[in-house]
Amino acid sequence: MNKLPNFTEALTQLIASPSISSTQASWDQGNHHIIHLLATWFEQLGFSISIQKVPDTKDKYNLLAKMGSGTGGLLLSGHSDTVPFDENRWQSDPLKIISKDDKFYGLGTCDMKGFFAFILQACKGLTAQQMKKPLYILATADEETTMAGARFFAASELAKPDVAIIGEPTNLVPVVMHKGHMSHRISVQGQSGHSSKPELGVNAIEIIHQVIGKLISLKETLSKNYNNENFDVPNPTLNFGAINGGDNANRICGHCTLDIDMRSLPGLSDSELIKQLAESLESLAKQYPGRITFEELHPSSPSFKQVTPTHLVDIAEEISGHKCCAVNYATEAPFIQQLGCQTIVMGPGSIDQAHQPNEYLAFSEIDKTTTMLVKMIQHYCLND
Repeated sequence: MNKLPNFTEALTQLIASPSISSTQASWDQGNHHIIHLLATWFEQLGFSISIQKVPDTKDKYNLLAKMGSGTGGLLLSGHSDTVPFDENRWQSDPLKIISKDDKFYGLGTCDMKGFFAFILQACKGLTAQQMKKPLYILATADEETTMAGARFFAASELAKPDVAIIGEPTNLVPVVMHKGHMSHRISVQGQSGHSSKPELGVNAIEIIHQVIGKLISLKETLSKNYNNENFDVPNPTLNFGAINGGDNANRICGHCTLDIDMRSLPGLSDSELIKQLAESLESLAKQYPGRITFEELHPSSPSFKQVTPTHLVDIAEEISGHKCCAVNYATEAPFIQQLGCQTIVMGPGSIDQAHQPNEYLAFSEIDKTTTMLVKMIQHYCLND
């Protein structure tokens, strides 16, 4: 049996195993190697291992490790993938751990391969005989793009824990609410022609201009009708992210697209937001029949809310020393919550480091995070 790595060794091996998730095929990678690495470690600790191929993906897998029997228990969850990187903006190799200024630098140290290195240390010494309730470790695929791994895991119902902790970087502050995320492309099909005779064409840029006006009105309506002061941005947001159309100054624009991003509050469902989007463009669609369409760029991620107070939130606040909060970014929490468990997002590091060059995990996080995990395992899996 190989010796289990210490924290630094585990972190080094995890970061050295690339598992980039991207909508661009040139960047996108499988995660089989890191899933196998985690499986080897947790199997040595006495966990039973289940690896599932995520449907409709290329070489993407989920891992579920379980120790103990019975119902309920604790699920510790994280994603195995990272975002792409711009090597020119990194001061070191993103796939090699660099220890400097009391920090570990590397792609995924914070978001969020590092969480598995913490879990591994917290589980050393555990035995199945000790467990009053099961402990589950979940590593998912493609969180950074489609969240396909978490969606598949929720649908598969392979575990029914009492509580779940998703170790995204929150500075160990328990997160009990976050916004949803969806993005759409609005396409306008015009009629190209010579710019000297505009009446013989239909200018798609002029129509997209009117579309933007309608969407600005929708944004104002959403801001007026929905508000949650738990968020530092208390309203739903609608962002104009990219626009593309036309090919030459002397041609009537025959086609134009607008990509938008919308982030909903808890209580505003994806279906309701889509309905309001469609209604905002309804009059233009009638004015220009068949010319305006919109499509989802990728599957939406719903908003998340853990009803408080709950026992999990009370324990998390006590152990971490922080009050629970809400954040604007999206996580896998709403999918894990579908298992019927109390769910929070709480992990080491800052979200400000996520998706950034020179991503790091501060040494000061190590003892605090390990202590938090040990106490959570003790409370939910070892105590009567």
